[in-house]
Amino acid sequence: MSKRSALGLLIAVFLPVAHAATIEEVISPTSVVLANGTARTIAAIDGKPVFYCGFQAFESWAAHLVGQPVGSNPETGITVAVDAREVSLARLLVSKGWLQPPTLDEEAQAAITERRGGWACAGAVAPFEIMHSRVDPKVLAGIALNESGLNGRAWPWTLNIAGRGFFFKTREDAYRVVMSLIAHGRSDFDVGIMQINWGYHARRFASPWDALAPATSIRVAEDILNENYSKTHSVAKAIAYYHSANPVPGQAYLARFARHLNQIQAGL
Repeated sequence: MSKRSALGLLIAVFLPVAHAATIEEVISPTSVVLANGTARTIAAIDGKPVFYCGFQAFESWAAHLVGQPVGSNPETGITVAVDAREVSLARLLVSKGWLQPPTLDEEAQAAITERRGGWACAGAVAPFEIMHSRVDPKVLAGIALNESGLNGRAWPWTLNIAGRGFFFKTREDAYRVVMSLIAHGRSDFDVGIMQINWGYHARRFASPWDALAPATSIRVAEDILNENYSKTHSVAKAIAYYHSANPVPGQAYLARFARHLNQIQAGL
């Protein structure tokens, strides 16, 4: 039996009447105490706690969950009521930035890069440590700060249109602008946390929506950097060419990257 189905069975047995049980205590983002009359049980939630801001910050946020009635769902496990609808407790914790799930789906990527909840206190390199696969995360973070830096952190919902940068509050907002640009025959824009140029690299994405996904943007950036390195056999040139193969703007870009890398290494 899978862990998910086992959890669903536990909750189904524990909750003979819908919403009879409540959350008595939130031990951590991965453990909650459920109470049903005199019975108590600890339910486990898959993932890793996000404690960059410390446990007290999480404890303060989680206080509103105590006393809430819970339900169960065969697919999502424990559920709680949010705005008059039942939502997965695990998904709520991920969305609010207190739980890193085993698989970084789109909501998890957004929480990490928007710095929600516990991610608010993570360093600039944290998203890249989690989502990188081949390139040093410090290098990726330094490039991202060049490309989409906002208040000392890379922002995922960023566009650069014909040389002018725009920062959007949500992915949906950025996506609407991307689709409008494409509908008007425009391709002179960079998109996402790594600011991939749509005109040159649209074929690397499954869709414009996919181009905004932080993990996808990082993967494509890694591909471009590795291709640049294969051509130049130089890490410095691979980074400079990410912006431009023209020596003048490329060197200026590399100098900005070096400043960001120094800040990252200093833990700023």
